This record gives sequence, structure tokens and C-alpha cells, in this order.
Amino acid sequence: MIKRFFVIVLDSVGIGEMPDAVAFGDAGSNTLGAIRKSAAFDCPNLAQLGLFNIEGVGGGVDAPTATYARMREMSAGKDTTIGHWEIAGLISKQPLPTYPDGFPEEVISAFEQATGRKVICNKPYSGTDVIRDYGEEHLRTGALIVYTSADSVFQIAAHEGIVPIDELYRYCEIARELLKGRHGVGRVIARPFEGEHPFKRTPRRHDYSLLPPAPTMLDVIKNNGLDVISVGKISDIFAGQGVTEGHRTGNNDEGMATALAMTARDFHGLCFVNLVDFDMTYGHRNDVDGYAEALSRFDAWLPTFLSRLGKEDALIITADHGCDPSTPSTDHSREHTPMLLVGGGVKAGVDLGTRIGFCDISATVLEALGLAQENTAGKSFWGEVRG
Repeated sequence: MIKRFFVIVLDSVGIGEMPDAVAFGDAGSNTLGAIRKSAAFDCPNLAQLGLFNIEGVGGGVDAPTATYARMREMSAGKDTTIGHWEIAGLISKQPLPTYPDGFPEEVISAFEQATGRKVICNKPYSGTDVIRDYGEEHLRTGALIVYTSADSVFQIAAHEGIVPIDELYRYCEIARELLKGRHGVGRVIARPFEGEHPFKRTPRRHDYSLLPPAPTMLDVIKNNGLDVISVGKISDIFAGQGVTEGHRTGNNDEGMATALAMTARDFHGLCFVNLVDFDMTYGHRNDVDGYAEALSRFDAWLPTFLSRLGKEDALIITADHGCDPSTPSTDHSREHTPMLLVGGGVKAGVDLGTRIGFCDISATVLEALGLAQENTAGKSFWGEVRG
């Protein structure tokens, strides 16, 4: 039986379009395929685990050391919230609402009345472009920069010298309370920035997610008296539900350092990690080389982490969607995701093919921890890979 199970989500590291990608405007998207072409890409450790042996990826090694699979999402979406919920066992049949033309007047008026501040922008925008184009108007007027994307998000950008961070968080809480029902976006996101033009975003981003519509594997683990340790934005994505201990991080380096520190902890349960830079810093900015460098840094860190795992530990590396930085779009892409499983007596080199549902990860984690596979739509592959 496993005592400590680590799940690391490489946010947006998709491995090729899903069959229905065309319906999402993502035909031909392949995040990993795009960054592999960069001269900055150097991931020998992921290769040895079997990343390139996964169905549809190509260029695998002769003797991969991990069990591996290609994961196909069953939920109707391609955003962070739905992707993580499915990893944790929930399938979302209905997509969360999106606003390609901005939020309706009823939403904006209610938000302005509740906060006492006017709103500017109110359209889909890149996070860095929006403060470039609206930052000075915000400084002059104090109006809040509200914007969205192709994802189900209500984002509020404000300069920390104009809107103190606690006040910005309060505005996000107001928006979260307003945005329910048919306007129940997946996340309300605080996007603070600082300085003078060109402005710079600060690391004090904070996400306010919808509560998951049903219990997840996090709840099962917690309700059985075990630990559920969140690293990065995991706690935000699940609105704290099912989490026993949270560690917010500002970037991948902090996330990896915190995950490594958890290997020295004598906990029993799940350590659930999200590394956000792949998506936030590189995917959404169409920075192919930066994305490749970031994954290469993770790859270089990986051997140290693996060396800290014992016989009662297991690790899954996966992703929640794609964000191909080589396409004209700066938004998420509907892609398969990787699954690499090592540790805990797991057989090396087992090819699980394509698994239908990210939720198989939740069923596998629960079985490995000796818990009933409750509140998951997935099917465990633990029995297929144990040595």
C-alpha cells in the first residue's frame, strides 16, 4: 500500500489534439510537439520515464522506467478548473460559461454597484496586454480593469498602489458571490500589477473558484483522516474543499521547492501540486522557447525529487489541458495529456495506451492509498501496474 502519493500537474503541457479539437477551434494543436522543436528543449529525464513513448507522441526510448498513458478528457471544456476537477474524479458534462463579447451589462452594473468602482475594458484580453493598454487609465480614474479570455474567467487587474491587495481580494470575493447560476464562471482571478508603464504583474495573483459540484478524491482522502496537501493553485481550484493544508506559490521554482520539501514530511495521503508557469507565463504569451526552457528546468529538477521517494511513495506527472504556444491563439487548447507513474513497486515500461478520462487518475490514487473508489467516474489502473 502507498503512504504518500504525489500528483504533479504540469499546467497546460498537452501532447496533441483530441478527436474533437476542431469543435474547440484547436485542430492541429500540440503543445509538446511545438516546444520540442525549440533549441532550448532538453528533457532527457522525462524521456527516460517514457514521455515520448506515449501513444501519438513519438521518439520514445527503448526501456522507459515509468508506466505511461495518454489521457483523454471526457468533460466538455479545456480550462484549468474542469481539467483539475476531472483529474480528481468529476466529469463536467456542461461547459462553464464564457464571454467572447465581454460580460453582460447586468453583471457589470451589479459589480460596479457592489464595489463602488467603475469598470473598464470588459472584453477578452491577454493579461499582459490589458495592463499595457488600460493601466494608465486605471491609474487616472481608479476604475477596475475587468477582462476575460476564451476560458471561463472573470479577471480583475488593479495597480497595488491604487487598490491595496486586500481590497482587490475583497472585490474578487464580491464578484465570486455575484457570479453564480448561469453566470457561474469557473474562476474569478485577482491580477495585481505594479510600477509605471510598462507595468509588471506581481506574484500576488489569487483565484476564487466555484465549489466543485460534487465530492472529489480530495474529499474521500480527507474524510478518511488522511492528509491532502495543496501546492500552488490547487486549493484555489477546489475552493479549499477537501484540502487539509495549503501552500501557495508564485512560480514554478517555488512550486518545485515546496514539492521537494514535502518529501521530507512524514505525511499520509496526497500531495497535489500545480506548476503554473508553463501556462500562465509561456503558453498564454506564445513563448515557445520560454516554455521549452521551463519544461527543461523541471526535467533537471526531477532526478532530485525522484531520489527522495521511498518504497511507500508514488508519483504521477500529468497535465490539465494544452496551451500550444506556436498557434495564433493565446488560449488553452483541447489536447490529450500525459500520465507518467513511478514508485511504489510500479512496473517499468507498462504502456496503458489511451485512457478515456482524466478521472482514471483519481481512481488509481484512491486504490493505491487503500481507500474506496468513491466519488470518481474513473477506473483505476493500479492493479495493472503493480509489480
